[in-house]
Amino acid sequence: MIFRKWTGRIRTAQEQEYVAYIVGTGLEDYGKTPGNLGYEMLLRDLGNGESEVTTLSWWTDMDSIRAFAGATPELARYYPEDDRYLVHRPLHVEHHRVVASDLRVPTVRA
Repeated sequence: MIFRKWTGRIRTAQEQEYVAYIVGTGLEDYGKTPGNLGYEMLLRDLGNGESEVTTLSWWTDMDSIRAFAGATPELARYYPEDDRYLVHRPLHVEHHRVVASDLRVPTVRA
């Protein structure tokens, strides 16, 4: 299993609007890509008018991630309206091999 992590920053005042936007773009695309095992979206208020946004997703293998992200999966995938929200837009994402796991967290769907 592969864990994929992306982190960026948005304006705190746009949190609700951004969450709705990502639910209908990136998270929807995660969920409909074969090999996606699930995802989460996290928000953290940084106290300076910005919030950190992190998306976490779990995949069966790197081929599944390539089906979502393209031929260069270490590059972040962005959508046409992202610049409207993002104040920090990182170029790369992280991938980690999951070598042990015992998740027992109930999921919340936005």
